[in-house]
Amino acid sequence: MRTTKEENVELGRIIAQKLNKAKGPTVFVWPRGGISLIDKEGQPFYDPEADKALIDSIRENLEGKVKLVEMDLDINDGEFAAEAANQLLSCLGNKQ
Repeated sequence: MRTTKEENVELGRIIAQKLNKAKGPTVFVWPRGGISLIDKEGQPFYDPEADKALIDSIRENLEGKVKLVEMDLDINDGEFAAEAANQLLSCLGNKQ
């Protein structure tokens, strides 16, 4: 089932609360182009309004210590994966 706009507002709040509890460097990397194969434009779960509600809620509820990186890519895009990996390495202190 596809989450609704209202559900995503609550889900974003929950995600942000969990991220805010992190003890070390924390980065949340968001793929604006979709978070699954079936929520991209033209697919059955495409709902940009619901996706926007999710990321807006996360953004509004994050504390300043959590870094938010937004990318105009799909979660399955190689460039997105590379950036997520680079962010992880940066958090671990292994900057490339």
